[in-house]
Order: sequence, then structure tokens, then C-alpha cells
Amino acid sequence: MIASMTGFGRAEVTQNGITATVEVRSVNNRYLEVTARLPRHHSQRDREVKELVRSFLSRGSINVTVRIERKDDGIVLLKINESAAKAVYRLLNDLRKSVGVRQKVTIEHLLHFSEIFEPIDEDDASTEEWNVILEALKQAFEALNSMRIQEGQELANDLRKRILWIDETVTKIEQLSKERIPEERKNLQAKVAQLVSDPSIIDQNRLELEIALLAEKLDVTEECVRYHSHNKFFLEILNNGEAVGRKLNFLVQEMNREANTIGSKVCDATIAHLVVAMKEELEKIREQVQNLE
Repeated sequence: MIASMTGFGRAEVTQNGITATVEVRSVNNRYLEVTARLPRHHSQRDREVKELVRSFLSRGSINVTVRIERKDDGIVLLKINESAAKAVYRLLNDLRKSVGVRQKVTIEHLLHFSEIFEPIDEDDASTEEWNVILEALKQAFEALNSMRIQEGQELANDLRKRILWIDETVTKIEQLSKERIPEERKNLQAKVAQLVSDPSIIDQNRLELEIALLAEKLDVTEECVRYHSHNKFFLEILNNGEAVGRKLNFLVQEMNREANTIGSKVCDATIAHLVVAMKEELEKIREQVQNLE
């Protein structure tokens, strides 16, 4: 799908008392540039974040902000030492049997032995936090992509309308140019007749050759054909739905070159005005294309 390079995505994920909030902002850029602001104890994960961004995006200037919160109220986080808990349970059961106590071993009895609990290792806590952050990052980038695609479709629709208008304008220019050639031929013959009082001294073959060369110079059919081809290719690229920004930007440069050539050939005010209007549309298209991925 065609995507804009401008967008925003936000996600908040909570798991096991850990809340990760991620905000992602994207603006247009010629290449992919990523700036990540991570919690201090996760700063070494910067490279992983950039690799994740590349799996979602190909161009743009991306700013990623990650915040992490733990709802532990300052209490040291503990985990169960399963092997120690099982050993204590067996020990208490053996003691109960050896002294003939009928009462069963309960959780309350086990809580008297601190060995069954141990602090969570910092690496384990960091890994647990990172897993939550990773899920929030994925959701934030999905939200960002959704917004980018939606805006990209709006831009594509606008570009299609402008290209179709330009294509119609090129057709008008081509028709007007062909109509002007016979008129220019007559004008040239009239000017020559005014300059030379004796028509017999005019080389008619040379005159016809010069008029034919002038008509060829005034003919913009070749440029119009190329322009129609560029317009067709432009629309095909839009419909393909791939990363289109660079291709379209190159096409706009070629279309602008053809417009300049047409403008330099024609000597008709109506055509000149159409060329100016066409170049104004091309400038708007160029600005829009800069925002496409």
C-alpha cells in the first residue's frame, strides 16, 4: 500500500505490573533515520529498536520514545525458588510422619522458611520489561503504519486527479500546436513577400524547406507523446502500491523537463498559458510526492 512518511502511533501495554508506553513520530526524509529515547537501563537495546523500525518502514525520519512504569510501590520484587520450596515441603512431611503429627503441611507452614523466596535477578527483570516494551513497540508501529497508509491513499487520490488534468492539458496543447503550424506558414510567407518586392528572386524550394524546418521546430508532438507516456507510467506506479516516492520524484523531474521544452518551442499565448498552468500543477505534485514513502 502507498504510505505517507508523516504519521503518529501510540501504544500502552501492561503485563505483570509493568506498563510500557511507546510514542512514534514520523516525518519525511530522503532516507531512514531513527532516533530512539529508551529508559536508561535499556539504552543498550537501541540497535534492536532500529532493526524493528526497518521491518516496518523503509524511509522517513523516525522518533521513538519509550517510558516504563512498575507498580511495585518500592517493594523488593521476589520470585519463588521452586527447588527450595519442594525440598522444604518434603522435609516438613518427613518431620510430620516421624513424630506422628496428623496435620497436613500448609502454605502457612512454608512461609516460615525464607529460603523459598529470592529476589528477582536484575537481568530477569530487565528481560521481562523488554518483552513488554517490545509488544508496545510493535503495536505503536502498527498504529503509525495505519495512519501513514490512510494519509498515503489520500495523497495518491489527489495525485491521480492532478495527473489526469495534466494529461488532458497536454492533449489540448498538442491539438493547438498542430492547428498553429499552417497559420505560422502563412505568416512567414506574408513576411517574406513584404520584404522582397520581386517574387522571382526568391528560391521557392529553399523557402519551402525553411518553412518545413520551422514547422518541425514548432511541432511539439514528440514532447507530448513522451509526456503522455510519463503520465501513464506515473499512474501505473501509484496503482502498484509499493514504495513509490523515489520513482515518482524522478518522473516529475522528467515531466518538468518536457514542459520546459514545449514552452520554449511554442509561440502562442494560449499554449503558453496552458504550459504555465501545467508547471504550477507539477510543482504541487512535486511537493506531494516528497511526502510519499
